[in-house]
Amino acid sequence: MSQAAKVIRSQYDRKVQAIQSDVLRMGALVEQSAWLAHQALFERNVEVVDRLARQDKQIDLYYRQIEESCLQLIALQSPVATDLRLIGTLMQLVRDLERIGDYAEDLGEVSIQLFPYPVPLYIDDVEHMSNLTRAMLSMSLAALTNLDAESGLEIKKRDDAVDDCYTRIYEILAQTTNIQGSVEPLLLMMLVIRALERMADHATNIGKRVAYVVTGQR
Repeated sequence: MSQAAKVIRSQYDRKVQAIQSDVLRMGALVEQSAWLAHQALFERNVEVVDRLARQDKQIDLYYRQIEESCLQLIALQSPVATDLRLIGTLMQLVRDLERIGDYAEDLGEVSIQLFPYPVPLYIDDVEHMSNLTRAMLSMSLAALTNLDAESGLEIKKRDDAVDDCYTRIYEILAQTTNIQGSVEPLLLMMLVIRALERMADHATNIGKRVAYVVTGQR
């Protein structure tokens, strides 16, 4: 490799590392948003909802910046196949992170609507589902940080537990017949478990994408 080629490669590597660092910072914000949404829902701490909205704007900004940086790198550097796999996968991965952030903000807004109503008997089941989902997100981000393919693929097994929670709680909600007053709490809780289920799906996607970066196999 010529000296000029080495310089170009070194510049390219630094740009890729900068993108990876931004992805991890974005991931940290998303993980924090998931925790804030949990607080809003289960500790009835609606004061964090404004913070969730502010953080979602930061997350969206990271998403746009990372996507633009990846596109510029592809256009200007003409990366080889393995590099292109990494850049393309990072672009998909940050979309998963952005969607998780959106769902976290949605959960914060739902918590405000639920606040006037009594805490339902099945709230422990919903909180357990939230804890499982947040653990999956944390695991996916750890896999991303360490580029650990095995851990990334392991997340799918945990997604099955979240799906089981969703089915069980959905059946509780659907079979509720002795409704006194508004049905709004039931409808809102449907939105909560659906958002948690989708967050878990996106965490699973992140794990799969990490494994693809490392192994080249889907």
